[in-house]
Formats: sequence, structure tokens, C-alpha cells
Amino acid sequence: MKSISSKILISFLVIFLQSCKKETKSETSIIAANTVTYAKGFSIENYHGYSVVTVKNPWPKATQTYRYILKEKNGSVPDSLKKHITITVPIKNIVVTSTTHIPSLEMLNEVNSLIGFPHCDYISSARVRKRIEAGKITELGNNNDLNTEVLLDLQPDVIIGYGIDNKNPMLDNLQKSGLKVLFNGDWNEESALGKAEWIKFFGALYGKQKQAEKIFTKIEKDFLKTITIAKLAQKKPTVLAGDMFEDHWYLPQGTSWGSQLLKQANSSYLWQETRGTGSLSLSFETVFEKAATADIWITSGQFSSLKEMIAANPHYTKFDAFKNNNVYSFSGKKGKTGGILYYELAPNRPDIVLKDLVKILHPELLVGYKPFFFEKLK
Repeated sequence: MKSISSKILISFLVIFLQSCKKETKSETSIIAANTVTYAKGFSIENYHGYSVVTVKNPWPKATQTYRYILKEKNGSVPDSLKKHITITVPIKNIVVTSTTHIPSLEMLNEVNSLIGFPHCDYISSARVRKRIEAGKITELGNNNDLNTEVLLDLQPDVIIGYGIDNKNPMLDNLQKSGLKVLFNGDWNEESALGKAEWIKFFGALYGKQKQAEKIFTKIEKDFLKTITIAKLAQKKPTVLAGDMFEDHWYLPQGTSWGSQLLKQANSSYLWQETRGTGSLSLSFETVFEKAATADIWITSGQFSSLKEMIAANPHYTKFDAFKNNNVYSFSGKKGKTGGILYYELAPNRPDIVLKDLVKILHPELLVGYKPFFFEKLK
């Protein structure tokens, strides 16, 4: 009798342990990974009741990987992950610190969740400006000196920050104050579609991963279609970019996203063989020697007319592109307070930027299309 009872007890324990094992597995086994194809700086893994967002490369040569746990309302997070910042999703309100974050909120229809921003004058979005004017978005000072007291009063569900190196004392102090800071590295992506794909990062915060995926897929499809159209061009115009600022000519390095876009638009950017994702700093003489006869000149956003360019530097008139009135700029589209829309929206909408460039470089293509960001300077 004792032997039978022992057998029953052992059988019960085996069944119990197996069920526990299955339960543990169901809590921790991945059920879906959000497809992040182009972006190198983050990934999303979805589990039962929570997601894990890993930010790998928020700035150049980052020495740390950041993991954020996005917990659903009734979700349960394993003890092994509780050391990471945990945020209940979908979030209700947010503070962002770069204008490049704002288009994602617009596309996801979450503008009303934005409650604070540093230096609001930089924002160009008409929808966001209305909320600023209505007093619904709080001014937070400057990025490197955010107003901690105001942020503590606001108590945002999350602050989306960015860093330029491994030293971020302001954001570190905010976290020590109990606020939840997530790093966003969209600006550090090297490809145009990689930058745009960060909408999926925001989609995860709002519980809108499927919507974000759909939005990005449309951008990707239009972008790749435009590359195909650009390949039909019979000529490859030579391109000069940038202009002088404080005695130096700044222009995109060869592996930067701007240079890649010019290449994808089927042009011959004169510095496309250089290596680097930032800007080159050159003398006027060096640029003129190489680009005096360039077909097209795409300037920075500091000039709105040829007259302004001449006033800044009369030697600009020596370039063939200037003589032939083939100088283009994105400075024309600004928000109410002077913020240039290109800086805010272009990284999120490379499909539009590429169409603009193809139309400028190959006017015979994209019949009926009018450039959105760029215009020929008069």
C-alpha cells in the first residue's frame, strides 16, 4: 500500500514539474520578432505579455547595449528581465528630444500624446505647432540642460533621448530621478531606409507594431520603386553638395545617407568615393578644383536665393551649376517659427527625398511629380 502511494506521489510530482516547465517556457519563448531589416541600431522581440526592445548602437562607438521591457497591461515579466527599464504599454504620454522623432508620432496618429519638447521653436509640424500654441506641449529648455523640475511635474510615461557619445550626464540624472529614458539612435543609421525604420520603435511603445510595419512597408516599396525608375536615366549628372560655413566647405562623406541617396538617384556625386558617414570639411579651393564644372549643386539649408549666396561668398558665381541656374535647396519649407521641415521629416521619409532628387537630376522621369522638399534657387 505504501509502495502504491509512493508511485502515485512520484507520478503527481512528474506531471506537476512538467506543467511548470511548459508554463515557464510559454512565458519566455518568443512568439514573434518584429522584422527590422535595414536599421542596425535596434531590434524588437515579442513574448507573451511583453516585448523586449534592444538598442544596440545609439551613437558612434557606443560601449553599451540598452534593453527596454515593454509590458502589456496584464503581462508578466520574468525575474531575469526586471533589472531593465520596464514601461507599461501602450504609453499614454511622451517627451521626445529630437524633431526627427515627431514624424513617427504623426504617422502613428499619436501627436496628442506629446507633452514636452526642448526648444519648441525648432518644430515645423503644423499639427504639433497648434498644440504648442494651445499650451499643451511644455517647453523644456535645451537638450543638454533639460528642466528636471518641469519633467518631474509632467511625469511622462517615457522620455525619448539621444546621445552623441558615451557621456550623457543629463539623461543619466533624469533616470536617477525616477524618470524612464529610452535612447533612440535613428540619427546614427547609415542607410536611408534604416533611419525610416525607427518608426517601428515608436510603434512598439504605442502598441501599434502592425500599423508601424504597414507604414514602413509603404515607404520601402515607394523608395525601391523610385530606385528602379532612376536606373532608366540615360545620363548620370555630376553633383556638388553643401557650401561654406565659417571658412570651411561642408559636404556629405561618401558613405553617408545623403551620399547614398544621390547614388540611388543615379547621379555621380563627386565625393562618393570617400569613406565616412558624417561631413567632409574642405577649403573652397579644394572644392572648386574638383566641382567647378558640376552639373547640379545641392546646397545646405542656409540659403533661400542666389542673391543670398552671392552676398555670403561672391566666388560661388564661378561654378557652372550657379552660372546655369542649377542650384537647389531645401530651405524653402519652414514651420511658423523658422524650423526647416527637411531636418524634421526627411530622415523619416526617404521615399520623398529620393523622388525629389530623381526629378531634379532626371527631369524626364517621374512625369507630373513636383519636388516636395527641394526647389531651384532664383
